[in-house]
Amino acid sequence: MPHFLGLDLGTSACKAVILQEDGAVLGAGSAEYPVIQPQPTWAEQDPTCWWDGACRAIRQALSAATVDGAAIGAVGLTGQMHGAVTLDGSHWVVRPAIIWSDQRSAPQAEHLERTIGMERVVSLVANPPLPNFTATKLLWIAENEPELFARIRHVVLPKDYIRLRLTGTLATDVSDASGTLCFDVVRRQWSQQACAQFAIPLEWWPEVSESPVVTAWVSPTAAEQTGLRAGTPVVGGAGDQAASAVGSGIVRSGLVSVTIGTSGVVFAATDQVIRDPQGRLHTFCHAVPGQWHVMGVTQSAGGSLAWWRSAIAPEDVPYDAFLASAASVPPGADGLVFLPYLMGERTPHTDPYARGVFFGLTPMHTRGHMTRAVLEGVSQSMRDCLELILDLGCPVQEVRMTGGGARSALWCQIQADIFARPIHVLRGAEGPASGAAILAAVGAGAFADVTEAASVLVERGAQTRPEPDAVAAYIEQGETYRALYQALKPLFAMAHARQH
Repeated sequence: MPHFLGLDLGTSACKAVILQEDGAVLGAGSAEYPVIQPQPTWAEQDPTCWWDGACRAIRQALSAATVDGAAIGAVGLTGQMHGAVTLDGSHWVVRPAIIWSDQRSAPQAEHLERTIGMERVVSLVANPPLPNFTATKLLWIAENEPELFARIRHVVLPKDYIRLRLTGTLATDVSDASGTLCFDVVRRQWSQQACAQFAIPLEWWPEVSESPVVTAWVSPTAAEQTGLRAGTPVVGGAGDQAASAVGSGIVRSGLVSVTIGTSGVVFAATDQVIRDPQGRLHTFCHAVPGQWHVMGVTQSAGGSLAWWRSAIAPEDVPYDAFLASAASVPPGADGLVFLPYLMGERTPHTDPYARGVFFGLTPMHTRGHMTRAVLEGVSQSMRDCLELILDLGCPVQEVRMTGGGARSALWCQIQADIFARPIHVLRGAEGPASGAAILAAVGAGAFADVTEAASVLVERGAQTRPEPDAVAAYIEQGETYRALYQALKPLFAMAHARQH
């Protein structure tokens, strides 16, 4: 029986998962690498560290599965979206990659909105100009590092740098390309008009394919470094959210996923292109050919909890133990509210200057209160995303929760209560890596299409139902939560202006 490898290039680590054809996880591996933050709200990574992490994760997964590279029928790639990986004509990295969470290109995004206009940009690429997207990062380089910009000949996304090192081929897929601001999401091809408007050469972008399509094969050099077999096919893969959706079975309209990783995403599959005229939601091509999706993004979801734990707890405290004190605190945290805007916010505010806030502190509040407030604040932000999806007319028949947050029974309950909807957790899900492996299985011919593969390989687990008293408490908290941002918005902008 062939096995399939999914490789997820995350923000903090690369994860490799080997799936059997029946969906069972045979082995997994993981390797960490650092995020470089030269200034507040900046975030960069060295792509060569990604490749080193990928090699280590693949070898760990093969060892854990007790198989060699010849057992892998195909490889699927996924990873963090939007990062600007700049290459010269010889495919050498020009500068460290500016990754998705970086906010330095806010002035470039604002310039595009002033000069081209929100309506025009959304008409071209179905999304607004934001500092998170690849194009605005490239414009920042052009303005601030012109000597480096002049050396660029190719731009790839983070997972596609791994493809380059793995196969020697420059390529990407439609879902990841959708997050660059240079891709025609409706026609599923690079936008010549957008590239011309933004003064970004069209020829810099790689060939684009649908997610399950084989794009290249593992090279002999990469085979020696990873333990894979030379000639193993590598499919287009997907951006991390589209891959996670495939791994969660979100492959038809009516299904919605809530993913809490470093960022948080509420993702809804659609059969047609649905655009938010105000640009608060993203509209991207799905990893399922012929489908699209809309998603709202909380910039710092699990990232907020990671910050809070690192700020007040010893490094070796497990998350379960750290969250224990929050479980005894009542819903609403006795009036304490947290705004999770540590790295600005995307949905619904598209405000790079927003910042994190604890509001309502009194002497009665404990560490447990503050920890619970962080969980609740992130979930309130994700409720904002869900409300926008509903406002656009997307059906929501079932909500599934994935990511690190799904491993916490407390967080699942908070999410169900704030959404006022049942939440399903998937059994044995490995997030984006599983979705990438499913795409590899389709590309290798093990299944007719992505929908069939997901129906066989994705299994629902426990359901968490909302508790009526908690739902009422969170409706009341939500009013304060949303009023806080509106009250503080001018102060966020003022603080940014003073610091710069």
